[in-house]
Amino acid sequence: MAVHILKHPLEIPPPSEKDWLKDDKEDFFLQDPDREHDALPQPFRMVNKLVTLVFENAMEIIERREMLQEAEKLKVQPTNCFPTAEFQVTGRANCLAVSGKYIFVGLSEGLAAFTVFNWEEVCAWDAVKTEICAIRALDLENEHHILLAVDEMGLVWFFCFHKESFRLIKILNEVEDISRRSACVEVVLSPGGDYAGFLLQDSTKAWLEIYRLPKDSWLKEMEKSSGAAAGLAHWRRRSTAVSMKSLELCGDGSAEMESPVSATKAGAKLSLPVLLLKVKPPKPVTGSSFKSPLDALKKVDDGIMLGLGYNHLIKDSQWEQQEGIFCSTYPECLEAEGERKNKEEIPRHATFHFLLPSQILQVQPEMKVQPDVPAGISVHWDGSHNLCFYLLNHPLKDKADSDPKPGVVWPCAAPIVCSAVSSCSRYLALAYEDATITIWDTHLGYPLSVTAILEERLIRSIHFLQSSAAASDETPCPGTDPACPIVQLLVLCTDSSFYLVKTPTAGKSSITLLADRPEDPNLAVSAVVPVLAFPSAALVFFWNGTVSLMNTATSQIVYCFSTPPSHAVASPWQPVFTVDSVNWCLLLHGHKQQQRGALAETTASHSSIFIFDFDSYPLKEAFPKEPNLPLKSLQNLPWVERCNIFLHERQQSLPAPRELLPEYWSRLQAQAAAMDKERQKEKGQKQL
Repeated sequence: MAVHILKHPLEIPPPSEKDWLKDDKEDFFLQDPDREHDALPQPFRMVNKLVTLVFENAMEIIERREMLQEAEKLKVQPTNCFPTAEFQVTGRANCLAVSGKYIFVGLSEGLAAFTVFNWEEVCAWDAVKTEICAIRALDLENEHHILLAVDEMGLVWFFCFHKESFRLIKILNEVEDISRRSACVEVVLSPGGDYAGFLLQDSTKAWLEIYRLPKDSWLKEMEKSSGAAAGLAHWRRRSTAVSMKSLELCGDGSAEMESPVSATKAGAKLSLPVLLLKVKPPKPVTGSSFKSPLDALKKVDDGIMLGLGYNHLIKDSQWEQQEGIFCSTYPECLEAEGERKNKEEIPRHATFHFLLPSQILQVQPEMKVQPDVPAGISVHWDGSHNLCFYLLNHPLKDKADSDPKPGVVWPCAAPIVCSAVSSCSRYLALAYEDATITIWDTHLGYPLSVTAILEERLIRSIHFLQSSAAASDETPCPGTDPACPIVQLLVLCTDSSFYLVKTPTAGKSSITLLADRPEDPNLAVSAVVPVLAFPSAALVFFWNGTVSLMNTATSQIVYCFSTPPSHAVASPWQPVFTVDSVNWCLLLHGHKQQQRGALAETTASHSSIFIFDFDSYPLKEAFPKEPNLPLKSLQNLPWVERCNIFLHERQQSLPAPRELLPEYWSRLQAQAAAMDKERQKEKGQKQL
């Protein structure tokens, strides 16, 4: 029979060590009356409570992990895919690039080129024994390739690859004075190979250089050089035959002929890239020296440079006054504000993208643009709120060394963390420090969606995915697409969690959590790459060396690309890989695992490159495509899409704002000058 025992009277006892037995906030029941005298004294009861709490927390963790393991067992286990081919390279492979039918490998000493079909080495370059750390390659035409290589010292090497041979064009940032040397930290090659961008740094500052690549001249010069080389080889073969014949007839050991083609002409230098832009980080906004708005208006050259905040009327004294008010009102924020000021240095990193002609680029009417050639770039520096757009087709008479002004400035509500451009260059996505994501349609010039991650997450990178109902680039506006396209954006956070943002052109956007933060640190994500060959597909690289293919539509990992048991993924925290978007295969660098007790070699004499051919696996079954729907007539479209079509046609029929803006701006400046003249006249009359 249970006995109810009151441990203490109803009044509140004073706190003391003698009353530790009376500290219980609630009464309790004893099943056995004899256990009343078995209660532990303090401090042993306190120790007992702590130990019990530790065991309870441990059991909760164990139960949660068991539930996760059971959930993993219920999930569809991914299929392991082993390499379809393998080839060896001499030295350590640092980077990979595929262009046409060739694979370029950056090694610990130089470069090497392999063919895609039989994986045989066709050419190697190790003239200066330098280590290549990054490669960008592009196929021009007629087996001509552009190759940009960055070595361990940050030097950029321009190569042309033709007839299975490397040809050095120029070392971009080579200087005689070592103290003035700059290092390249980022290389971007535009689609089509018309432009190349380089982010350079020295000991104190950073800047961005954009070059125009004379690819048409290179094609002609290399063809001419190839013809000269062929003529020289033919002359050598002919001279050898003549020499052999003369030796047979005369027995003379000498035969001399003059070469019709000189070696200098056969190895003539190619045209050099042309520097177009040199973009520097934004300067800090300081106090204004203008005395009136008219003075500020005169200082502005045209009406397209509003947004950087330089031409304002705020004095230094006003800022100091506001700072004093803030310091007196919020003293608890002074420490954090001091740390922020210490971090406010000149930014040393920028993210930039090449953009095709669109509504957001204000191209002058006299400038000719081509639909498949980039017309501008978008640039944002670390910690900056502004997204700046620069035009690439400005006249060459302007000095490239001068600090150019952006054609368009987008001030944002929060600092921009990262950005991405879709493969068709139609959509532009921006991610901010406050976990807000904006997706823009550059063809129409308006945002499709503004989405925010509600959890406290920091965004690391964003990637556009191929939609199962992809939009057609040839249609002028979304309302006439074969099916209503859905723009998909994969968001990777710093804690290795995944989100999927779906934005239809007509409708409300949605955000879905694909994978939460992993509890195992070995499951942290090192890299993410979208696979545009399949809808909603993305390659995910983990720190434990696992390479998985995820179907973001179902948030399931459907395939795992595994190396042979004798090998492992080299440097899984920074894997060396590339995806061939033409032959659709994955190239992955692996190293041989060391046996137990064996000493690890400091430098690998050979590296293994594994090839995973996507056509060799049943990937199409895991990523089915939606059938193409018939074209919708205008009467059957929803009202939102019909209005979009009408507004787009109306916009095309009216004169572009960029054509009328210079006229309006010149009128405003003329009116300001007249007002200033009238003010000076009135001032002179008052003095008289």
